[in-house]
Amino acid sequence: MSDGFITPLDIFTVIDLIFMAMLVVVGIAIVRLRDLFAVVMLSGVYSLVSAAWFVSLDAVDVAFTEAAVGAGISTVLMLGAMLLTARKAEPVLPARHWVALMIAVVTGAALLYATVDMPAFGDPLSAPNAYVGLEYLKQAGPDTEIANVVSAVLASYRGFDTFGETTVIFAAGLGIILILGMGGMVQEPKTNKAKEAPKSVLENTTHSAHHMVLRVVSKLLIPVIVVYGFYVHFHGDYGPGGGFQAGLIIASAIILYALIFGVNAAKEAVPPGLLRFGAALGVLIYGGTGIVGIMLGGNYLNYNVLNAGHPTHGQHLGVMLVEIGVLVTVTSVMLIIFYGFTARQPDISDKDW
Repeated sequence: MSDGFITPLDIFTVIDLIFMAMLVVVGIAIVRLRDLFAVVMLSGVYSLVSAAWFVSLDAVDVAFTEAAVGAGISTVLMLGAMLLTARKAEPVLPARHWVALMIAVVTGAALLYATVDMPAFGDPLSAPNAYVGLEYLKQAGPDTEIANVVSAVLASYRGFDTFGETTVIFAAGLGIILILGMGGMVQEPKTNKAKEAPKSVLENTTHSAHHMVLRVVSKLLIPVIVVYGFYVHFHGDYGPGGGFQAGLIIASAIILYALIFGVNAAKEAVPPGLLRFGAALGVLIYGGTGIVGIMLGGNYLNYNVLNAGHPTHGQHLGVMLVEIGVLVTVTSVMLIIFYGFTARQPDISDKDW
């Protein structure tokens, strides 16, 4: 406060406290609810509030990723996973509540204790601000001429780490294929006169031809989502975004198409075989960019040699190529996971539906 007025710093502090209070309330609601659909929806709300909080903290790229992953693709994949289980959680014994509470209290106390030695928020003399972050801010422009320092750091300075993360995503998709498979076309459930088999949400959506408004609106919305995904990808050099966030957005558009028009229609548009090829192709594009650099006489993932006459142009070309690799792998793996969930039949009783 200053002379009875709220300063901008105080305003942002109040906003941060409001976001923290909302996260606490949503977290408590998630713990207490037994309806799994409500839990998944509130988990998406939790991620969305977290993304808004990150924006308040000036971490826009982190907020973008949190919104795309937590509020976006994770919510959709959790809904797909719900097809394999019941809609409500089983009752938990009272004794287990206390065990879970003790574990949460001990973990929280350890985390709070670990923050004692951390520098104050925004401290200009802290190591990240005075050394590492400062050097990145000074050198990113001359070295890469990429306006978004975050993209320059992720794709250029620490390209090895990002390549490792892309490989981990590919390995996750490979694991889903080995464990769940991808399946072919979804078979119509067999019924008899005595008792009709329960239908999943996706199976019901396939037969909901009367949802004309939903179908028309989605046909207009899905292309816009895909175009926005490509915008996020190619605009990553200048603002928040990049191949990872763009891949999640494009995958979400295709999953939305599957939810409305059916999994079979989505698999006809984007075949599982194409996704298996795409998951590996993205990693090969990323790794192959580094191999090309070696063949041109440079170091692995050093993009300067891609255009020896203008090294910064080589940086732009290298970053663009590796981001394309990330985009292809992330989009393919997210859809592989979704297809893997939807290819399995729920093994639950009628009372769960």
